[in-house]
Amino acid sequence: MDLKLDVFAHVLPANLLKKMKQDFPDIIQKNLFLQIPSLTDLKLRHQNFPNDVKQIISNVNLNPEDYYSDTKLTAQLCSDANEELLKIVQKNDDIFEAAVGMLPMNNLPQAMKIMDKIAQTDKFVGVQLFTRALDKSIADKEFESIFEKATQLNLPIWLHPVFDSTKRDNNLTFSWEYELTQAMYQIVKAKYFEKYPNLKIIVHHAGAMVPFFAGRIKHTMTQQEYLDFKKFYVDTAILGNTKALELAFDFFGENHMLFGTDAPFAVMPNGDTSEIVSAINQMDISDLQRQKIYRDNFNNLLKGRVN
Repeated sequence: MDLKLDVFAHVLPANLLKKMKQDFPDIIQKNLFLQIPSLTDLKLRHQNFPNDVKQIISNVNLNPEDYYSDTKLTAQLCSDANEELLKIVQKNDDIFEAAVGMLPMNNLPQAMKIMDKIAQTDKFVGVQLFTRALDKSIADKEFESIFEKATQLNLPIWLHPVFDSTKRDNNLTFSWEYELTQAMYQIVKAKYFEKYPNLKIIVHHAGAMVPFFAGRIKHTMTQQEYLDFKKFYVDTAILGNTKALELAFDFFGENHMLFGTDAPFAVMPNGDTSEIVSAINQMDISDLQRQKIYRDNFNNLLKGRVN
């Protein structure tokens, strides 16, 4: 049995949720995706879990800096949540392989310290950023030090979408894909891949709109910018769709696609893993290339890390 590593799966640290519910009692009602039971119910998470998959877990979209202006508090909440993520992995190591750390984006000095700790901690494999922070693009100059630090520490960045609060018509079907695409564009325009050649960014949802509009990118941007788009890593979390996965595979290349499902979202109670595996298995690629997607590319991504 060949192990598959699902690099983009989510949990919700129960203690973090409990604390935030105390201060914001309607937080669940305002964020309906937080109601999925298997984000916190790990007994449920174990039910019908595929025996050839282990997940790398990251926190679902619940970011302390979106709710608290107290920078010391947000740093403490992220630190505590990171410890909780580690314990979740350790206590459920039959289904979870590793964790991705949280950062307080309104307290960058503490974020740097947290990154140092993550880089030295076994079972942490990177940090999660979102397409926007504090109502600014993640590629805003204010946050550049995070990208620089991640490169220095050889810490991959998981890039997850969030809504742009200035837009009135946000929806889960399309908005997050636009936000991912726009963030990738902004990161390329900021020349981060040129400034930090060893920067590693894993983009959710197979690179969103980029593979489909590769021609537009090639003919409306510079050759260097076109090549920089190819430096992103992408997962397979688009709920199936073999042809779309092949398009992403063709654009980003066989070494830059990673198995990811967005579990436990889409199909209750534990996600759409079987559908995504089926779509990957139907791709017109070699078995060796499939193995790269399922496991080898992620392992190669982590080479050189010291913890």
